[in-house]
Amino acid sequence: MSSVKIDIRNIRLEEAKEYWALRLEALYKHPDAFGAAYEESVLLPLEEIVKRIGQDSSNYILGAFTIEGQLIGTAGFKREQSLKIKHKAFIWGVYVSEKYRGQGIAKQLMIEVIRRGKQLEGLKQVTLSVVTTNRTAIDLYRKLGFETYGVERNALEYAGQGYDEEMMVYIYKKQ
Repeated sequence: MSSVKIDIRNIRLEEAKEYWALRLEALYKHPDAFGAAYEESVLLPLEEIVKRIGQDSSNYILGAFTIEGQLIGTAGFKREQSLKIKHKAFIWGVYVSEKYRGQGIAKQLMIEVIRRGKQLEGLKQVTLSVVTTNRTAIDLYRKLGFETYGVERNALEYAGQGYDEEMMVYIYKKQ
């Protein structure tokens, strides 16, 4: 599949409706892959979604946009704020619309998150969790330098089925 030209940038507050439509698509099509449930998320008012869209270097949602401006992928980033854990951040909600998979878009999103993290004073590591059946994502994260530090058994449960999650960490090397 040919590579599509994309623009990676923070999702803006006025793009909340487009973002939420893609997030709901992810939750609906892949209920085993995310901690949030479609059945609960679909009930949230747009004002709540706008509040969740962070707008600073420690809390944001990246979007992958086509040249025409269509949102086709996301990755969330949130840095911990408490004194003892502010050296850590976590990545959440990584998703690329099915039509655009296999073109390196998730990789581009993740590289940008890692790059931005390097610029944050005092940030030493970023974590994520991924359902163990998602081998494509796990392979990508490993290639980017993430290491597994544990597996949570039955981390998610949906429709009577349990799903294990692999917990992974990227450690920033000292410059």
